[in-house]
Amino acid sequence: MNRLLAFAILIPLTAGTAALAQSGGAQPAKTKKAAAPAAAPVAYVGSEVCGTCHEDVAKDFARNPHHDVETGDKHGGPNWTGKACESCHGPGGKHVESLSAADIRNPLKLTAAQVTSTCLTCHLNRPTQVGRIESAHAHNSVACTSCHSVHAHGPNGLVARKPAEVNALCAGCHTDVMARFQLPFKHKVTENAMTCVDCHNPHGGVKPGQMQMASANEPGCMKCHGDKRGPFTFEHAAVREEGCNGCHEPHGSSNAKMLVRQEVRLVCLECHANLPQPQPNATARVTGVVPPAFHDLTSARYRNCTVCHQKIHGSHVDRNLLR
Repeated sequence: MNRLLAFAILIPLTAGTAALAQSGGAQPAKTKKAAAPAAAPVAYVGSEVCGTCHEDVAKDFARNPHHDVETGDKHGGPNWTGKACESCHGPGGKHVESLSAADIRNPLKLTAAQVTSTCLTCHLNRPTQVGRIESAHAHNSVACTSCHSVHAHGPNGLVARKPAEVNALCAGCHTDVMARFQLPFKHKVTENAMTCVDCHNPHGGVKPGQMQMASANEPGCMKCHGDKRGPFTFEHAAVREEGCNGCHEPHGSSNAKMLVRQEVRLVCLECHANLPQPQPNATARVTGVVPPAFHDLTSARYRNCTVCHQKIHGSHVDRNLLR
């Protein structure tokens, strides 16, 4: 039985070997898939061709600051001479043939990151956009086109410049902040005497809240409140460490002078109440603590710190900021 089984297996193996010998011993060749031809790059057609269909946009764009791109970028970016439209919308060759909106890039339909990447091909190294990539606006998916109208013309074409328009633009997202400007003590934003961008850099910055800076390294508050500008011989540590926000609410407050507390002494005690008590035999007194120290806050005479400590932002003559 085993011999019959071995003979049955041997016959097909022998037949296959003979057929292979007759064919010269070559294995059947594997068929290779034909490589797909590389897609030809889409051609640029130039802004003049774009203007034949988009006539109104072309006329407005001719009076737009971005039209400088058409005649040769004057700001050191890529050379898009004669192709300003395609610098943002991409090559238009396929779109011209099909007339389909799907064959052209529309920044309004792109993600915020894609829009930012498109704008930064020219604006990456500009001073105002130095922090754009790491700004809070970028991290919260706010695209450049949310604030800038690229095709519009006129003095306020690319961005709103009148105070009322700037504040209305910011209020569209920052409704909670604009509500604080309805409080009794505030900056005059709702009166359009100043704008949000007087204090904040919408493109980004190195300070929290994208704050503007004055004199390269000072808070933007100093642009208006120059009398509080240092350096002082005797500094108030709170001003140096926390800045104006340590004592004041910048957008608005129910308290006088936009303070964070309803009374001046309560603002001071946020820091000075934690100082140690003076020792019984100590010659120097530690001021600023709760009773029974020198400043007995149960007495009305000590409840307004700024009556004596008048130079709370810093002094050149008194280490206790008395004058």
